[in-house]
Amino acid sequence: MSAPAIDPVRTPVSTTPARKSAGRQRTTPARFDTALGWSDRPGPAWALRVLLCLLALGVFAAPFLTIFSGSFSEKASGSTLSFLPHHPTLLNFRVAGERGIWDYFGNSLVIAGGGLLLQLAVCTLAAYALARHKFRGQALILTLFMLTMMLPEEVIAIPLSLVLGHVPVVGVDLKGTVWGVILPLGAWGFSVMLLTEFMKDIPAEIEEAARIDGVGELRMLWQVVLPLCKPALGVAGVLGFIMIWDQYLLPLIAAKDPTDYTVTVALSILRTDPEVGSGVVLAGAVIALVPSLIVYLLLQRSLVTGIAAGATKG
Repeated sequence: MSAPAIDPVRTPVSTTPARKSAGRQRTTPARFDTALGWSDRPGPAWALRVLLCLLALGVFAAPFLTIFSGSFSEKASGSTLSFLPHHPTLLNFRVAGERGIWDYFGNSLVIAGGGLLLQLAVCTLAAYALARHKFRGQALILTLFMLTMMLPEEVIAIPLSLVLGHVPVVGVDLKGTVWGVILPLGAWGFSVMLLTEFMKDIPAEIEEAARIDGVGELRMLWQVVLPLCKPALGVAGVLGFIMIWDQYLLPLIAAKDPTDYTVTVALSILRTDPEVGSGVVLAGAVIALVPSLIVYLLLQRSLVTGIAAGATKG
């Protein structure tokens, strides 16, 4: 007979230390993932963090505060640093309106809105073709898009002026129209490159499953690809709007009359007008600054998400 099997004595495992250690880990102050190893406890590192944040805030916020305070000051000076307006008044905005700043502002809105829609449409279609299809000369086309980012506006200003005055093939004069500014901004190499790299990371299985269901190219782009590219579209939208809104040389060479100018060109006109002071120029700068701030505040979440998604790819 074999001896009956005896169960080994099992030592009860106490989970109390583990729970206590886990509790201690949860209550430990979180540390910042930085090279300096900052913590949220008051100390030298915390004081350094606050000092650096205040320094950065002063460097970036001081010009904006000076512009805002000067635009509402009765006697503003662009050479003095002031955060509060002296003798607050709206006279500067009224004088800027009399100088036609709102007409220039309307021209800028039309050009920025139309240019951005055209740019996103063209860049999305180009990126979809480059990212989701294979054809000869694909790398060359993408390289040409990137090369357009390396050409300064001053280099192509004169040739572009000649082309806008007499468009090849159709023979149309686009000077003096909004299309003379919108069409050259229809494709931007940065947006094409950004959307192309983002679309390349979309799994091929999703596209294959959609094609089995009979999805065509346009429906594939609209219902499958674009919803997955919202972060990249947010980045392209914000940066594209700011790029178009800040255009100076293109509206200048595409205009036939001063009434065709945009708000950025109008600021230079106000600056050289001897009958207006610095306060009027600063008021015009505030008016020109508002749309960019609104677009950024509305799309800042998409901008941050898109940049973070692009940084973690690969």
